[in-house]
Amino acid sequence: MDIKRIGSRSSEKGPADWFTGSVRIDPLFEAPDPAQARGAAVTFEPGARTAWHTHPLGQTLIVTSGCGWAQRKGGPKEEIHPGDVVWFAPGEKHWHGATATTAMSHIAVQEHLDGRVVDWMEQVSEEEYLGG
Repeated sequence: MDIKRIGSRSSEKGPADWFTGSVRIDPLFEAPDPAQARGAAVTFEPGARTAWHTHPLGQTLIVTSGCGWAQRKGGPKEEIHPGDVVWFAPGEKHWHGATATTAMSHIAVQEHLDGRVVDWMEQVSEEEYLGG
């Protein structure tokens, strides 16, 4: 058994290469090998979002507070709320974040493949972010 005590891991600012706006990442868990699961709590201030990205084994988001948007490439922008669970399939290009006026927090869970959990791509443009 391994217990990670509150405050034992530092919060991180979301890097500008991967996020637009103010984003805080709080690591939750990284299961030791041979397990593959990793998780973090992510908080997006209004207007903040990820860049386009994919996950080699997919990603699950569990919305915990606020109101956000999520979109897969070629699909509609969807509003997400506390209690919603969002699944992105392996290799599915997508982004997620807060709405323009409301912060949003979620728990993000993904698995690593050969040490890789995410492939970051271009930033989401203002037109893509605010568009329908």
